[in-house]
Amino acid sequence: MTKDIERIIFMGTPQFAVPSLKALVEQGENIVGVVTQPDRPRGRGRKLTPPPVKLWAQDAGIPVFQAAKIKTAEFYKSLNELKPDLIIVVAYGRILPANILSLPTYGVINVHGSLLPKYRGAAPVQWAIIRGETETGVTVMEVDEGLDTGDMLLSAKLAISPDDTAGILAGKLAELGGSTLCRALNLIRDDSLPPQKQDDSLATPAPPLEKNQGIIDWSESAQKISCLIRGLDPWPMAQTTFNNKWLRLMRPLVVNETMPEKAGVICRADKNGLLISCGKDNLLIKEIQLQGARRMDVASFLCGHSLKPGDRLGA
Repeated sequence: MTKDIERIIFMGTPQFAVPSLKALVEQGENIVGVVTQPDRPRGRGRKLTPPPVKLWAQDAGIPVFQAAKIKTAEFYKSLNELKPDLIIVVAYGRILPANILSLPTYGVINVHGSLLPKYRGAAPVQWAIIRGETETGVTVMEVDEGLDTGDMLLSAKLAISPDDTAGILAGKLAELGGSTLCRALNLIRDDSLPPQKQDDSLATPAPPLEKNQGIIDWSESAQKISCLIRGLDPWPMAQTTFNNKWLRLMRPLVVNETMPEKAGVICRADKNGLLISCGKDNLLIKEIQLQGARRMDVASFLCGHSLKPGDRLGA
């Protein structure tokens, strides 16, 4: 028995959600409304900035709804008037109440940036890199009242490159999410995509990131520090200290050799980068950002700052 899904509400906020919305529109889906979070102040000037999904929806001529609170009769009424057959959620940023979950004829589905049940939560892309995973993916799932606990519909895998940062990987997963969502929607219409329960015993959390998570412990292995640096790029960034100032470190490369210097000591500083001794192996850093300055390659940084072999970071 086919499902007559004609009217779709899309709920999403950041750039990660844009490829899914774009893919739906290009497939010819009837998006009757886009729900996104309110404009927020951003940047040094704290200028009120619309979320990426809002900008894309407006350019496409789709009605946009921005509610400061979603557990209100007014917000429910605005959605109900759209008479949705299905609601699709991609990184909207809020947990939906029961009355909205039960509103559409065919429920609510979500695109999540991990292979569930691994990495349930707000930062699945970042935690997959931080934990040293070599593979991740996206999961299209039914939404329930839990945190990414609904039944799974369709998943797609993606290898994590040693050079992937959270920002780069999120872009790859966003595109994969769009194509996987469209495949899932077609299968749902044909009633040929049976839901699968998640194995809660295999679940791992992916809680929101905090600024203090990026402080580097140089006694850890170079591999673990590399994963931390890549997983926290572009936010909140991994950092260490030197001469009472913060240094943000980017573009790490693990060098499989151990130097006699103590952990955190610079073994080499030249145009190729900073080679830093770790608890196991060394780490070559190719980009750096001094507190209050811009991000730059190490060669440019060394032209105006003094970092030399024997200096110790994080002390």
